[in-house]
Amino acid sequence: MYIPDKLKAGDEIRIIAPSRSAVILSEEGIQAATKRLEEMGFIVTFGEHIFESDIQNSSSINSRLEDLHHAFQDPNVKGILTVIGGFNSNELLPYIDYDCIRENPKVFCGYSDITAIAASITAKTGLVTYCGPHFSSFHMNMLQEYQTDYFKKCVMQSGPYEIFSSDLWSDDAWFLDQKKRQFEKAEWKIFNEGYAEGQLYGGNLCTFNLLQGTPHMPDIEDSILFIEDDEMSIPETFARDLSSLLQTVKQLKGLVIGRFQRASEMTNAQLRFILGKHPLLMSIPVLYDVDFGHTQPSITFPIGGRVILDSSQKQIKLVSF
Repeated sequence: MYIPDKLKAGDEIRIIAPSRSAVILSEEGIQAATKRLEEMGFIVTFGEHIFESDIQNSSSINSRLEDLHHAFQDPNVKGILTVIGGFNSNELLPYIDYDCIRENPKVFCGYSDITAIAASITAKTGLVTYCGPHFSSFHMNMLQEYQTDYFKKCVMQSGPYEIFSSDLWSDDAWFLDQKKRQFEKAEWKIFNEGYAEGQLYGGNLCTFNLLQGTPHMPDIEDSILFIEDDEMSIPETFARDLSSLLQTVKQLKGLVIGRFQRASEMTNAQLRFILGKHPLLMSIPVLYDVDFGHTQPSITFPIGGRVILDSSQKQIKLVSF
């Protein structure tokens, strides 16, 4: 694995839409996210096709590929953020020019449906990619300090650092409305105690599973998995998807699960019941309700990086990213 150059103030960040188009965002949201990134010292530019929109609020494979390849080929661009997630980024995988990416390594960050592209880039090129905020995530005002802090730590700084729980969390549509947000106390929870150090893979579970059986799936044997799912995943479908992923390995070193959205109806009892079915998970460290996924705020973590997980202490430390 190799790590792209860290971002710094003055760098250009290109915004692309390899899944859902930017038409889903309000003008106010675009201006707010742009302003926040500019206040961090970045120059923000946009892909040519991000506002194209078809009947599924996306654009053609060619348009999305063109923006992706141009972002990697442009020597002025040092980092790439995705507009938002969606449902169809895996359509691009057979057509991506991985040699181009290998020859022009740079920070690539997004989450949710972007898991397919990020994991594929890491699998095909050995480049560490990042599961973290979309461009649209920077529209959020409340709890933004936590999210931005861990984004900076992961893509702008060098040297190991520990991740700590947020004090609060929210499950509101931050990219649509900043008002009337509902907050709850955040707390990481232990399913199984233990200590492990290893390579980190994962992202959105149902999207990650789309890569199984394809050349775009990373080798996750003996890894530490970070997985999450969204409001469309009820306990039964999460259980099925988790079983499918666990059956691809003989051994894992650890598992970290992101916080579930309220609409998923995942309860503490349901999740512990699901996890308790798997003998594999009874001998490794397992944490859940961690600050990443489709709730806010969210940490950034490196796909292909290395992490120390001590679930007994609720400790996560990134060591290579």
